[in-house]
Amino acid sequence: MVPLRVLWLSFVHSVFAFTVAIPCSPADNAPVISPSLVSLSIEQDRWPEWAGTASRNRYFLNTLENLRDITGAPPYIRIGANSEDKTNFNPNVEYAEDIFPLPTVIVPYPEATNITVGATYYHLAHHLPEGTHVIWGVNLGQNNLTAAVLEAQAIIGAFNSSSCKVQLDFIEIGNEADLYANNGDRAKNYSSSQYVQEWTTFATNISETVKLNEIETKFLLGAFAGSSYKPTGFSPQAIYAEGVLNSTAGSLVTAFSEHHYSGSFCAGQGGLLQDLMTKSTIRGNLTIYAGDVNATHAQNLDYILGETNSFACHGAPGVSNTAGAALWALDYLLFATQIGISQVFFHNGIGFKYNLIQPVTLHRSILDGSPMSPLAPHVQPAYYAAIIAAELRGDEDTVQITEIAVNNTRIAGYAAFEDGELARALFINSEAFLRGDTNRSSIHLDLDFSDDSDAPSSMTIKRLNIGYADDVSDLTWGNQTYGTDDGKVDGTLAVGSAPVVDGVDISATEVVLLEFC
Repeated sequence: MVPLRVLWLSFVHSVFAFTVAIPCSPADNAPVISPSLVSLSIEQDRWPEWAGTASRNRYFLNTLENLRDITGAPPYIRIGANSEDKTNFNPNVEYAEDIFPLPTVIVPYPEATNITVGATYYHLAHHLPEGTHVIWGVNLGQNNLTAAVLEAQAIIGAFNSSSCKVQLDFIEIGNEADLYANNGDRAKNYSSSQYVQEWTTFATNISETVKLNEIETKFLLGAFAGSSYKPTGFSPQAIYAEGVLNSTAGSLVTAFSEHHYSGSFCAGQGGLLQDLMTKSTIRGNLTIYAGDVNATHAQNLDYILGETNSFACHGAPGVSNTAGAALWALDYLLFATQIGISQVFFHNGIGFKYNLIQPVTLHRSILDGSPMSPLAPHVQPAYYAAIIAAELRGDEDTVQITEIAVNNTRIAGYAAFEDGELARALFINSEAFLRGDTNRSSIHLDLDFSDDSDAPSSMTIKRLNIGYADDVSDLTWGNQTYGTDDGKVDGTLAVGSAPVVDGVDISATEVVLLEFC
């Protein structure tokens, strides 16, 4: 994709000024964006708390419905992750029985080490908003075929119910099999070819048992923690070459899932907030997958980030839970579309530092595990990235988004087109304005349109207002907040308006959305 051009103009009174060239129609290869581009991956050990048991978790449902109300479709929900490979089925269990390790300073809310679930556990998906598409993982890590088949039967049974208004799109077999050699689930010499053999055996037995070829549900392949980026080792290229798609079960694969984190807090050392937010870092963390994406598209499969977030092991304190992480998430998910990634599933678990949503009351700190007064359900700053991306996308059937190339290390831009016509533009200033900083810089953007005859004449301006990049609350989007008791938006909407010839100012640690009239 050829990026759009930006011209350097001048430096005036400590304010940089640019002319930003915006086309009035999308490039031929501009991606069509799913209304569920922003989706969620849920750690499945505490799934009943997310969904609610006897009744819906109304707070969680509200946060999903907020997004549905903007784009017309709720986020997809993937349920699985690390605890996926620690789950077994027992029909006598109501919902789930979990065994947890003790919390630590680094991991205040650890995943369960053993999960036993019954049929009612899967039926809780009925609590999701009508029309939700679901991915559910079954256990490959323990190499127990019977357990995986029993789980798959229970999953299919839950979605076959006449009362079910949600759709099971995929069954995922195993979580991060490329790490099995390191975590003790397999021998040290475990290879991608062995994975292909195991996956094919599990997929064949599952598909034959539940008659997958007769229903709309398919298999989601991969769910790898990383990639070798070449035709050997654990990569999409390698497993395609090793025949993973050649069996009858393999023909039921329609998408490949990659997992990706921008860093790790597993040893208790995280990165700097500015490093996470930096435009070049975001692009470098994603373009490494371009070859994998192309190889997957060559197989006529979709490529998704089926589990992703800022720092592995639940996030880094003072980074993953901050307003700056919202700017990172927004640029990250939008840039992902530019290299052919069709959906981005941000991982969430109860008490995880990088969550978009904390769906239940917490009794110990997400930062270090220390006891605290009960903290009611709430959204975290990254949730605003999902809201803003949804508004950029809008609710039209066919929406394309193209990156606007800005010759500045801090400013990112994207243009959205509805049915081929320019509708909106978004700009992100990822310069971190932190507590203790005194000079908040600003950049003025003059807007230049490629086709004067179709150029808009006026625009509305909506801003994400952030005090400091390291704030953990009190963000407002167009003067409105989602930091409410019920998760619904509150406050009087405030947007500016201006002729497009006036351009727009954008401060450090700010987002502006322009709606063209």
